[in-house]
Amino acid sequence: MQPIYPPEIQERLDRFVDQELYMHLEVTTGAYASHFDSSKHPGSAFVSNAVIRYTVGSISGTGPYRVGLKTTQGWVYAEGLTHIDASDTQRLILAGHDGQGKLMVALQLSREPF
Repeated sequence: MQPIYPPEIQERLDRFVDQELYMHLEVTTGAYASHFDSSKHPGSAFVSNAVIRYTVGSISGTGPYRVGLKTTQGWVYAEGLTHIDASDTQRLILAGHDGQGKLMVALQLSREPF
């Protein structure tokens, strides 16, 4: 994975506008954190292969970044993104890692199911 370069992400988001896509969205604040420290409140969300079509996709921030996708019914966004799988040119695979390199958020878009 490589650090995010916002103009590249914006270009890739623009390529997917108005297409039926599969989305993977994953967020964790440490789902297993309470196993190691009972004072930590775990939280997570996981959505895989949800079909989405967006009319506007944008990246914002100065790093970590936020990606927002405007659909006809509302918005989907992921915040805290830091890296891209630059070797995958057919799908957009973004991740956000904490200071220890642990995954905190993932947003992935593809024309094919994951």
